[in-house]
Amino acid sequence: MLQYLVILLDDTSTSFCHYSVNKKERRLISLDDLRRGIRFGMVENLMIQFVYPDYTLPQEYLDVIDTIDHSNIKPFAAIDSETDIVVIDDWECDAAKLKDSVVVLRTNWKQFYKNHSKLKGLLNVVQRLNIVITDLERMSDSDREQYKTVLDTLSKDLETLYVDGKSPQFNLLTDRIMLSEMNNCNAGDTTITLAPNGKFYICPAFYYENEDNVGDLDNGLDIKNRQLFKLNHAPICRMCDAWQCRRCAWLNRKTTLEVNTPSHEQCVAAHLERNASRDLMLSLRSKGTFLPDKEEIKELTYLDPFEIATQWK
Repeated sequence: MLQYLVILLDDTSTSFCHYSVNKKERRLISLDDLRRGIRFGMVENLMIQFVYPDYTLPQEYLDVIDTIDHSNIKPFAAIDSETDIVVIDDWECDAAKLKDSVVVLRTNWKQFYKNHSKLKGLLNVVQRLNIVITDLERMSDSDREQYKTVLDTLSKDLETLYVDGKSPQFNLLTDRIMLSEMNNCNAGDTTITLAPNGKFYICPAFYYENEDNVGDLDNGLDIKNRQLFKLNHAPICRMCDAWQCRRCAWLNRKTTLEVNTPSHEQCVAAHLERNASRDLMLSLRSKGTFLPDKEEIKELTYLDPFEIATQWK
């Protein structure tokens, strides 16, 4: 059942996930399509998220946007008092401007390893931090070991902040602790995207990668094999308890050619995060009462659920 509508306001709207924005020329969604998109969201009772470019929109667009309750996803260059989620690609941005913000930091493996020591300072000021690895599918065996080491370091940094009375949310380490079931991206199931061309796509990545649209404002949605975007039709994911995993349909399609089947790399990364979350939870509990109503995260002997697929019933 749909719950969210993402509206890309311009072809150069910021990326807040794994995909890259490969369109360089500005092209605003038409005012008519913007109004019709908002009307679609109202009729379907959807929460609307607007994704902004790095320049100021014309006032008539801002006036139309303000006709509906919504969330604003903006790049750091466009941050203002109306920003709900800030997207940054630069490790050197002014952290003071991010105080109490919800932040998405997009980075590749190389930059993540090089700059991860800066994250403690960022976690000290933000409300929530989501790290998005933009080349996740290129994870190598050496990355696996290095990622585990970095997560262990970040876990100790986060533990220090929690002991000091702070409680930042950090997708790589705290989400799995707080969740009791899968909480994935769910593009194509609970979320759909309206692009600047007035057509619907599974998510922004499908638009920028020139995948087929799944409907338009004139005829509504037409998602083929829609059940494949649901968790109960994902044979590996529905047996998994790495509940914080994004379960990205676009990465699935890109790496396995199936929207409901994740790559080995996506599973390994998610399980390394899951295991680091387990260690963090145990360490915090050793220092006092910490989420007493939450079950302990079980220890696993694998990093990819496919390794035990023959044991499933």
